[in-house]
Amino acid sequence: MADEKKVMFHEMELDDRILKAISQLGWPQPTLIQETAIPLLLEGKDVLMRARTGSGKTAAFAIPAIQKILNLKNTSIHQCIKALILSPSKELCGQIASVISDLTHKCAREVRCIDISSSGDTHIQKSLLSDKPDIVVATPSRALAHLKANNMRLKDDLSLLVVDEADLVFSFGYEDEIKELLSHLPKIYQAVLASATLSDDVLSLKKIVLRNPVTLKLEEPELAPASQLQHYHLFAEEDDKAAILYALLKLNLIRGKSIIFVRTVDRCYKLKLYLEQFKISSCVLNSELPAAVRCLSVDQFNRGRYQIIVASDEKALEQPDGGMLAGEEQIGKKKKQKSKRRKDRESGVSRGIDFQHVSNVINFDFPLDVTSYVHRAGRTARGNNQGSVLSFVSIREKPLMEAVEDHLSKGFKGQQVLQKYEFALEEVEGFRYRSRDAWRAVTRVAVREARLKEIKQELLNCKKLQGYFEDNPTDLAALKRDKALHTVRVQPQLAHVPEYLLPAALRAEPAEPDADAPPEPKKRKQPNRTSFGSAKRHKYQARQSNPLKSFKVTNIKQTVPSTGDT
Repeated sequence: MADEKKVMFHEMELDDRILKAISQLGWPQPTLIQETAIPLLLEGKDVLMRARTGSGKTAAFAIPAIQKILNLKNTSIHQCIKALILSPSKELCGQIASVISDLTHKCAREVRCIDISSSGDTHIQKSLLSDKPDIVVATPSRALAHLKANNMRLKDDLSLLVVDEADLVFSFGYEDEIKELLSHLPKIYQAVLASATLSDDVLSLKKIVLRNPVTLKLEEPELAPASQLQHYHLFAEEDDKAAILYALLKLNLIRGKSIIFVRTVDRCYKLKLYLEQFKISSCVLNSELPAAVRCLSVDQFNRGRYQIIVASDEKALEQPDGGMLAGEEQIGKKKKQKSKRRKDRESGVSRGIDFQHVSNVINFDFPLDVTSYVHRAGRTARGNNQGSVLSFVSIREKPLMEAVEDHLSKGFKGQQVLQKYEFALEEVEGFRYRSRDAWRAVTRVAVREARLKEIKQELLNCKKLQGYFEDNPTDLAALKRDKALHTVRVQPQLAHVPEYLLPAALRAEPAEPDADAPPEPKKRKQPNRTSFGSAKRHKYQARQSNPLKSFKVTNIKQTVPSTGDT
């Protein structure tokens, strides 16, 4: 009965060009949030939508935005910016622009969209905005910068404002930007807030952005159902985590694309260098590098060049110690200096980025709170795909796991969500010895050298510095002549797993003889003539081949003295 009442895309009074684009994308039917939100947005209502990550929220506001612009094209007499979509991360802005590009494939001349989230050349973005595209996608800070510079004007003609990942907008430090940006908007416009959680920040944003909104809090768990997404936990301390991960990857117990989450960027590189010693390739998503580099890493992962990507979420990036030291534990300790590394605050890893076809999420370091766990797990089992989450839990992380279990079980009617992953560490004891040496080989110096190597490569590939290097060739030569950075010595033999290291259950068993097969004819045993007295024969041959023992003097006449001579 539920399937008969489901509203399909062609029943929502959408333009034929949008329906053709949806058909090309292979979307057979709308998701629950799309089925509920699209008709309300087409009616012009303000909407606050809460749905789990991966449920199709981007298309839920993009489709009605395109439809509304097509309708306004019939009555408007001049070209203007009609929709502004804000997102806290540059990666998510690129994803939104990509979805809109796919949905406007059949009406690209009528509806144009640009992404100005990257902190690139402002003059190029100014020229793009001067053409007055229909949809502008940006982070709050970039949108406000262009509004202050009068590169775009929204006071008269803006019809739709969308804030995606609204629960992250304030936590990324955009509260002041949002409040100032609202002063540049008209008095009457339609607004949409999309979020995976209804936190206090979302409710605060709701008061200043929305007017008499319809709140869509769908009766569904924050994550995919148990039939689609499985959650496992494994108790392991720091020394055992690396060995278990090595064994799982080498024994193909984890298959498909995987995202490994750790707490700090340095641990991202440590884990990458550790896996490289076993010829397991991976890439690092580093928030301290430019957005173009991060997007390239995500694109290479999505295209299948890498099967593993190592990342850290935004909360861990804010705390150098990973957030594990409580306030009481820090009392009496020497206050650490503030990290000099500059993180791009407009980046997001566990949130916002559309990792495609991810089969596994591995929490190498357990997340610091329930929200981080939900959004890490939301990177897999997106749409109708299957996925799994495996979390390594140490003794001091056990309270965090219990908090996550209590929270998730409420959405699954009290059922246990985090299942114990059955893994016998004693079966892979041989892996532990290899792993221990490889893990200790990745020192702080090696991590620093790896990061310097990456930065040096980006300097050489940077387009902005090409003109500088042309004017200063000596600097380029000095950079190329710089000493070779030695990170970790890769030993080729570690890439192979010998059979004696395998667990007994995975070792190749000798083939059993087939009972129905005819017996093989017995071969007549040939007498081995050389085997008779082989030990004595070998000793004799050895004496004969030794010239010192086989030396003989021949053709020498022996003279016997006669009796007459005496």
